[in-house]
Amino acid sequence: MSEERFGDFVLVRRHGDGHVAELALDRPKAMNAVSTAMARSVAEACAALAEDRGVRAVVLTSTHERAFCVGADLKERNSFSDADLLRQRPVTRGAYTSVLELPVPTIAAVHGFALGGGFELALSCDVIVADPTAVVGLPEVSVGVIPGGGGTQLLPRRVGAARAAELVFTARRVEAAEARELGLVDQLVDEGEDRAEALELASRMAANSPVGLRAAKRALRLGHGLDLRAGLEVEDAAWRAVAFSGDRAEGVAAFNEKRAPRWPGE
Repeated sequence: MSEERFGDFVLVRRHGDGHVAELALDRPKAMNAVSTAMARSVAEACAALAEDRGVRAVVLTSTHERAFCVGADLKERNSFSDADLLRQRPVTRGAYTSVLELPVPTIAAVHGFALGGGFELALSCDVIVADPTAVVGLPEVSVGVIPGGGGTQLLPRRVGAARAAELVFTARRVEAAEARELGLVDQLVDEGEDRAEALELASRMAANSPVGLRAAKRALRLGHGLDLRAGLEVEDAAWRAVAFSGDRAEGVAAFNEKRAPRWPGE
């Protein structure tokens, strides 16, 4: 396993053959509260991972034992002028967008608090794995703002408009069992096993064609919310992008030769 640090608060680990990357939020003294510096580091790490063609799946984790991420750094913001807050906005928005736009499958491993921007980072991933200590929610209206890291758009896509409205308007925190029941998280695992399970799931994903994974994610993301006819056109474009690739030829050959594929990744 290799490690690379981005700023003071983000650590990227590459596991095994490097096809699975772990982006670890590492600001334990602040329970991973998203400061300007941390937001910038998340975006920089995601940019590096997006450009690395060897990466086939990314797992978003936390080094803090009691929290995934408690959201925006309100202590930092308490010192801001309006001009400071306006200047910070593209930096923080860029962090959430960078996770959302990673071109490979992404999995969030959540334990403890995942609130506000912390939950929005998890919502930006394709799959959320949580353990029984997880507490999730979007409490922004309780401090006079709104979910601004994608929450008002990502949450209703998961749970429907009415359920999302109830959760956002009440600002309530949801514990793990109810979160799984409502679809706020996708898998509930034994306590302390969220990271290991997410890495295992990422490894299973990463065994597949890197060309296929990227194209499938693109089709899923671009097609979501379109009418069926338009969505099928998105799917067809993604199919055409992979149908004549080296990965497709290798996949068919490996199947017929009854062996594991050796993906060229192109």
